[in-house]
Amino acid sequence: MSAGDIGVSPGDSSFAEAGPELIQLLTPEGERVEHPDYAIDLSPEELRAIYRDLALVRRVDVEATALQRQGELGIWASLLGQEGAQVGAGWALEDQDMAFPTYREHGVAWCRKVDPLDVISLFRGCDNGSWDPLATKFNLYTVVIGVQCLHAVGYGMGIQRDGSDSAVLAFLGDGATSQGDVNESFVWASVFAAPVVFFCQNNQYAISEPIEKQSRIPLFQRARGFGFPGVRVDGNDVLAVLAVTRKALEAARTGQGPTFIEAYTYRMGAHTTSDDPSRYRLASEMEAWKLKDPIERVRAYLIRSGQADAAFFESIEAESDELAARIRKGTTEMPDPDPSSMFANVYAEQTPYLREQAEQFAAYRASFVASGDGAPLVGSEA
Repeated sequence: MSAGDIGVSPGDSSFAEAGPELIQLLTPEGERVEHPDYAIDLSPEELRAIYRDLALVRRVDVEATALQRQGELGIWASLLGQEGAQVGAGWALEDQDMAFPTYREHGVAWCRKVDPLDVISLFRGCDNGSWDPLATKFNLYTVVIGVQCLHAVGYGMGIQRDGSDSAVLAFLGDGATSQGDVNESFVWASVFAAPVVFFCQNNQYAISEPIEKQSRIPLFQRARGFGFPGVRVDGNDVLAVLAVTRKALEAARTGQGPTFIEAYTYRMGAHTTSDDPSRYRLASEMEAWKLKDPIERVRAYLIRSGQADAAFFESIEAESDELAARIRKGTTEMPDPDPSSMFANVYAEQTPYLREQAEQFAAYRASFVASGDGAPLVGSEA
């Protein structure tokens, strides 16, 4: 049975009992299985590279969370537990494809060669995103829920008219599927057959709202109402995510229009570091999902199949330690931005009203020095 043949009617409680129908190529125990529609053939070198990416992405996340707890970051949006979905999707992208993230796609950023410190500087408040979206083919983070889907469809319609053979991958969460911007994106992408793949990481909670308060049917089935295919994949199975996303992107590139992918996964940590998940979910639920850990199943598969030995895993651990040290050093050494820089790059040409605000702010800062009431504000040149 394929994911599209689940056949569950709205409000059917048997759906919750039976569990989701998933595309899966690697079981939680690390056993390789085949699927007739999603074949994938990876070399031992590629499998080890995937494991390396999974492990290092998790270390970036763990280190950034620790830095926030120690007061070095204003906030952090953890991806703990979602590494398989993000690395699998990241690996599916071709060089010419464009990705539009939310604010949690640190694993995709890693796959697009964005330096983790460029991501962390945003959460430290040093900039609004310091990587080059055109060079990396990875757009800047979007905090406004769902609006990146509009950007992705607009970009997709643009390259469609340019005659490009590339595709667009738009990321969103389960909660975003309730947003008007996202549904408008679905309409436009469908009607104009835009080369866009909507990649929804269903991590079970839109902050504190469980998925049953978001939809009465599986999310991937919503795509059918907009006129394009939807598929549900085991989001903790990096191989299945890679195969499903690769096929959807290829369909987009060849003029077959959009696809909606529901990567069924779980947010192991808090929504952000300002959230307390213990207030709305049971500890036993998280313990059950730990058994489906995306990294451990790849590790188990590599060991079981003899494609990696103890020396390999030790080398990854050592590399993780080096990466963590670089992140900590780089974060604490980041220079504070000049506060007046917030007026730059707001518009292509500065408006009279914005110029007036900038002048008032400069005078306000200068008053602290002139009056002798204290040291100049952070970033002052006085």
